[in-house]
Amino acid sequence: MFPQEFIIGFPKCVKISKVAIQCYLVRTLRIERSVSKDPVGFQQCIEKDLQHTEGHLQMEEFPLPDFQATYLRFIIKSGFDHFVSVHRVMAEGTAENT
Repeated sequence: MFPQEFIIGFPKCVKISKVAIQCYLVRTLRIERSVSKDPVGFQQCIEKDLQHTEGHLQMEEFPLPDFQATYLRFIIKSGFDHFVSVHRVMAEGTAENT
């Protein structure tokens, strides 16, 4: 059942200072970015093994200094169970004038 992925697109290139995710039973998460007009040419930014939190959501924050993206791709490479869930993704930052 893995990997699983989803892509979040922004209307234009944005500067992101932090990404936070709330998920459940995710073991390994990779975040990639693209600055293209279309969701292609992704570059790996972060890959992390998350801690198992029995009965509670996993809440992870990733500080991203000097980070720009038009698209973010989240790849769940493995889970602690056959089924995982993503409840919320938050990106903090500002729009670029490009």
